[in-house]
Amino acid sequence: MENPVVAIVGRPNVGKSTLFNRIVGERLAIVEDIPGVTRDRLYSQAEWLGKPFHLIDTGGIDFDDHDELLESIRHQAELAVDEADVIVLVVDGTVGITDQDQDVARMLFRSKKPVVLAVNKIDNPQRLNDVYEFYSLGMGEPMPISGAHATGIGDLLDEIIKHFPEYEDDEYDEDVIRVSLIGRPNVGKSSLVNALLGEERVIVSDIAGTTRDAIDTPFTFEGQEYVLIDTAGMRKRGRVYESTEKYSVMRALRAMERSDVVLVVINGEEGIIEQDKKVAGYAHEAGRGVIIVVNKWDAVEKDERTMNKFIADIREEFKYLAYAPILFVSAKTKQRIQTVLPKVTQVAEQHAMRIATPVLNDLIHEATTVTPPPSDKGRRLRINYATQVAVKPPTFVLFVNDTELMHFSYQRYLENKIREAFPLEGTPVRILARNKSE
Repeated sequence: MENPVVAIVGRPNVGKSTLFNRIVGERLAIVEDIPGVTRDRLYSQAEWLGKPFHLIDTGGIDFDDHDELLESIRHQAELAVDEADVIVLVVDGTVGITDQDQDVARMLFRSKKPVVLAVNKIDNPQRLNDVYEFYSLGMGEPMPISGAHATGIGDLLDEIIKHFPEYEDDEYDEDVIRVSLIGRPNVGKSSLVNALLGEERVIVSDIAGTTRDAIDTPFTFEGQEYVLIDTAGMRKRGRVYESTEKYSVMRALRAMERSDVVLVVINGEEGIIEQDKKVAGYAHEAGRGVIIVVNKWDAVEKDERTMNKFIADIREEFKYLAYAPILFVSAKTKQRIQTVLPKVTQVAEQHAMRIATPVLNDLIHEATTVTPPPSDKGRRLRINYATQVAVKPPTFVLFVNDTELMHFSYQRYLENKIREAFPLEGTPVRILARNKSE
């Protein structure tokens, strides 16, 4: 199921990043009292009343300034609007309506997307009268908020989630394995799709970023039904994009939400670069099955140590993906292509694995007997009961005497014990601690 996308937009210096940070609960965006500090979009997960959504922060939109950087910021904001299901237009209640506010409002009106108007910096009741003039923007009822003081945020979020679309249930049967390919541009994702399908079903080009949107390709292999989801390459932020290009990290994130298994594609010829780690981090956080695919292996000069060195580099750079298998292939020459789909099937099965409660409790009891939890100030963690509460990924709840005593390192120890006992290659494992009384 895809999560809705909410974009925060507005002219410079109205407090968009402060509102973004307030909603996600972290200081992810740079906040300075200087117009243009937020240089491009920031993405984060958020949730309100049990409804998760993606939140995008954008740079200030300025239609009057033709500086190259500001034009880039405007293009980024336009792309965010294009991706969003709901748009939050932020204005400054202490300044009143400006020509720039009206320009942004006209742009949003043309988008035909639901817009929630947030009048920021209404820090005290005396400023409430400043809200009424914003009715003239034609964006519905203005909502007074203060991002800095957290007032009105709940009412704003209530209004935002009212506009969330009702996504239909998955269009594919449960037995169909959905696979998305992600990676920075020009690592060969589309070529890999063609090699897996054995035919030219998507456009392939040497120009980075040829794939503009996610493309679903259903097919059957050895009796198993699959859907391949090819996505636009994830570029490093900060470059200037043409406003006509439908590129989006968000599309790749949404494609992953629809997937059972994610293929993280790396260019073997170029080696690992920083952006590969960012892309792989998205895959890990999505909680999907993950396979690391090193493409263009035919173009790599090799000796008997090359592959082992590359594996060691991957394990060092992607420590959080220690569970992910690594495949070396060439979409161009079809080298080892035949290994991909069997591994996808295996990972999908393990991603959906369910462990019987008695077996799980026996395992946890044995693990805690061999290595008891460390004590903290004379108190020791006691695990009373364990159960699996979800699959895709396998998720376990441990009922304990005090969740504060569950140290991260011991949680990792228990995860390793579960992995030793059960074939869980390619899938993350989540362990949650709950107090016994909950």
